[in-house]
Amino acid sequence: MSTAAGPGHAETDRGDKGGVRTALAGLTTRGRSFLAAGVAAAVCAYVLGQSDLLRVGLLLAVLPLVCATVLYRTRYRVAGSRRLSPARVSAGAEARVHLRMDNVSRLPTGLLMLQDRVPYVLGPRPRFVLDRVEAGGRREVSYRVRSDLRGRYPLGPLQLRLTDPFGMCELTRSFSTYDTLTVIPRVEPLPPVRLSGEAKGYGDGRQRSLALAGEDDVIPRGYRYGDDLRRVHWRSTARYGELMVRREEQPQRSRCTVLLDTRGTAFRGAGPDSAFEWAVGGAASVLVHMLERGFSVRLLTDTGSSVPGEGADGFAGASQESADAAGLMMDTLAVIDHSDGTGLSRAYDVLRGGNEGLLVAFFGDLDEEQATVAAKMRQRSGGALAFVLDSETWGREPTDVPGPLDGSEERLRMLREAGWTVVSVPRGASLHDLWRQADRERTGIVAAGGTSGGEGR
Repeated sequence: MSTAAGPGHAETDRGDKGGVRTALAGLTTRGRSFLAAGVAAAVCAYVLGQSDLLRVGLLLAVLPLVCATVLYRTRYRVAGSRRLSPARVSAGAEARVHLRMDNVSRLPTGLLMLQDRVPYVLGPRPRFVLDRVEAGGRREVSYRVRSDLRGRYPLGPLQLRLTDPFGMCELTRSFSTYDTLTVIPRVEPLPPVRLSGEAKGYGDGRQRSLALAGEDDVIPRGYRYGDDLRRVHWRSTARYGELMVRREEQPQRSRCTVLLDTRGTAFRGAGPDSAFEWAVGGAASVLVHMLERGFSVRLLTDTGSSVPGEGADGFAGASQESADAAGLMMDTLAVIDHSDGTGLSRAYDVLRGGNEGLLVAFFGDLDEEQATVAAKMRQRSGGALAFVLDSETWGREPTDVPGPLDGSEERLRMLREAGWTVVSVPRGASLHDLWRQADRERTGIVAAGGTSGGEGR
């Protein structure tokens, strides 16, 4: 049997190597039993001189050999493809995998058994039986996969097993390609509260002119047919000898940086219910929420690396780029893991380079040194919101009564004094509720102390 390239991800199968040895290796338990029984009957017939028993022995021995030879030399050409729906799915949600087999030969196939290789975290290995595929025909089957753990999981290669009608021989062929299922963190819808932490000079999608300092700073461009003559910049026109007009007002989008602390020393535990997984899911939820609100966003980690990238300050989220930016950040969060770093200095170096608008951070354990570095991040931001998942608060149940002021509470107070809106995250907490809590705390701080809280200066 051979396979031919088909639509999707099928490739030519190299199945003609090995000759007779390959065919004999495909004998099933039934085929080997018939062969052994035939040989034994032939030996007994020779010893006892029974010609009838010899005929029976020869029949038993020849039948599996004939089945193996016929099966091996049958020229079936089958094309296979796989399609994921969807190719990117949230943790805990199901995706469906569609398999399609096309018989591109002129002969109908025999019994076909399909088996797709999937990682154990996605569920049991799917198997299907196709009774007969006519010449030029096709068969489509599907199965579901699901994972509570984010990551990128390979699906395939697809294996095809062919058997003879008597079940004497079974040959296996494998396609060489595979697909990848991306399981992204769970995204929790957030309420549309106004945290109003964007930096000065930014607004909720308001139109702002590129030239803010006066007419001398206007950047002109050449006149185009249809431009309003009231926008002609006469000084530049006199300088360049041609009509120049003021540049049209451009929409300046609010900015938001989501900082994710990935230090291995800052989080304890593992698994889908661990503090680190909560932080990753929280970062994903905030990124999607801010993109939906029209912000330009970026994902920043403690290592100083940012997503979507370094170009244009690393921010993305223009209307035509929002889907691509969200997909890129979700793919990054799907595979993100603990870093080897022990500090937040590299993230601070990135943030101190300019006005970053709203800063939303997800921190693990903070010692005094790292709390000091985190406090400095607020100085360059229009507003700062921190979700802190330290080991002590995460280890307590939501119904437990907090203990007396300790080191972790002291770190939170340092952040609040620096202007952060700080929310301590207990185990099992809902980001939806904490998001509202952060807005209430920010509102209370602003009402009590003016701009010292979450409001941008």
